[in-house]
Amino acid sequence: MGPYLTHFAVLCAFLASLSVEIHALSPDYSACQLHQNAETSPLTGCPDGTLFVSPTDSRAGFKTVQAAVESLPETGDAIILIGAGEYFERVNVARSAPLTLLGQLDPNTARDPAGNASQRNLVHIWSNLHLLSGMNDLETATLTVAPRSGQQFGNIDFKAYNIDFENRAANYAISQALAVAFVSANVSFYGCSFASYQDTWFTGPGAHSYAVGSIIYGQADYLFGFGTAWFQNVILANRACNGGIVAWRGTEGTRTGAFIADSKIIRSPDANTTTVTDGHCYLGRPWNPLAVTVYLRTYMDKSIHPNGFTHWSKATSVPRTTYFAEYKSSGPGGDTSKRIPQEFILTDAQVEKNFTLESVFAGTPSWIDFKYGH
Repeated sequence: MGPYLTHFAVLCAFLASLSVEIHALSPDYSACQLHQNAETSPLTGCPDGTLFVSPTDSRAGFKTVQAAVESLPETGDAIILIGAGEYFERVNVARSAPLTLLGQLDPNTARDPAGNASQRNLVHIWSNLHLLSGMNDLETATLTVAPRSGQQFGNIDFKAYNIDFENRAANYAISQALAVAFVSANVSFYGCSFASYQDTWFTGPGAHSYAVGSIIYGQADYLFGFGTAWFQNVILANRACNGGIVAWRGTEGTRTGAFIADSKIIRSPDANTTTVTDGHCYLGRPWNPLAVTVYLRTYMDKSIHPNGFTHWSKATSVPRTTYFAEYKSSGPGGDTSKRIPQEFILTDAQVEKNFTLESVFAGTPSWIDFKYGH
């Protein structure tokens, strides 16, 4: 199962000590995800038309997630229930119509208040590609949601619940190896985890992404992109401290950036002890001079550097045209008294006006499941 999964018990205990609420379930899909009665159909409790994938259950229509995705028509909402197991494959979603992926859960552990996204999840989708000469780094992603060639926009409403996505090729010596990548699509994730080292999560051009109650592991620029990404109540687990947690590119006159709200930054249990030391990890760095990264009400452990943000490679300072900001950071690394002068420390009024989810996405996104966790 790989070293990533062996550290879950350690992380679970740490998260429990922080009272992290990431054991929510979907009110719409929990009956489908939790059903594991061997005597009845695995699709009992699922919406009509749901497809079932399993590498071991003979009742499944597909053994791989990609085969189920490719079987779908171009139109109409689609739901795929993924049975518990390990899936060594790359999943590419190119259809534009709505698609929901559901990870099967164990009814005995799914509601455990001491559980978390990576402890209770039974579906692990992984690959082991890393960037080689002649490749685009998107080609390394375990999950890609992007339009086909010639299409203007990809999936208008992609959702995934309780699935672990991992790129197991990555380590401290290997370059880009993405877990997930999105281009010109609306994507959202609920109770999932994402693991790699460099460039774990990519929100690309024209993409809008949202994650809640999830865990993201990485070491260098592991949240990166130039679309719009909102992370709500997530754990950012530093495996090492190279570059920054976030690397973003901005575009004049657009609403792009990375926004991390009500979340926690910790040293991962499998961290490189040489690099994840007190005051060593940066919150982010600018991929270009218009980069936008905002942390809202986020707990930061003592691994965070007092300066907060840093400059790009070979540069000597952070451009004043960037927009790096924090609001009510807490924890040992949340002291903003020594942050770089280019950073903004936001007021209540500024956050209320400019940095709610609705203001960032210019409205309430219809593709986000706001019922999750309620």
